[in-house]
Amino acid sequence: MSHEELAAYSLVELAVDRLRRDILSGRTDPGERLVEEQLTRRLGISRAPLREAMRLLAQQGLVEHIPRRGARVATLSDDDVRELYEVRDVLERHAIATMPPGPDLTGLRSALDVMRKATETDDRLELANAHRRFHTEVVRLSGNRQLTDLYESILVRIQLYMAVNMRREAEIARAEDGVHRHERLFAAVESGDADAVRAALGEHGARAYLT
Repeated sequence: MSHEELAAYSLVELAVDRLRRDILSGRTDPGERLVEEQLTRRLGISRAPLREAMRLLAQQGLVEHIPRRGARVATLSDDDVRELYEVRDVLERHAIATMPPGPDLTGLRSALDVMRKATETDDRLELANAHRRFHTEVVRLSGNRQLTDLYESILVRIQLYMAVNMRREAEIARAEDGVHRHERLFAAVESGDADAVRAALGEHGARAYLT
């Protein structure tokens, strides 16, 4: 890869990262138009890397391209959300059923530490990302990489939906409660008891894993 190609690629990555943060933190609303001129100015990049970033975000289900109207933050209907939660549950159940005995819990432990820190600093986006990472690490223990990638892509789209609620502070349960729930889930995974893991996952409120 030439120096120029590398520079262009890192600009795309930068744009994906910044826009993804905006979308997943609820800074931009679902359905909000993403205007190229405004974004190239704000991100300090040209149109080509911005368009590539938008294409990648569309693949992740975070941006929608509307014919002749440009791009906007993806929207999810009530049916979309219900279906995403159903798919998530199916994938979790399969991962738990196929988990080998005595798995390596390093990734899970690390995700829990990040969650505790984000709770202490009250960083909502970091906390949401840590929750997503923790659940992904649980599924990763199945050893099925394709399943894990698919699962994380579902969680990202659920996080887009949850981001809208993240700003409604009153709706959010005490952040420490989330840490305690995940500590119980960690203990269940550590015990190797599949029923205990399923029960701990079932505790996750109205399956709204971010709150």
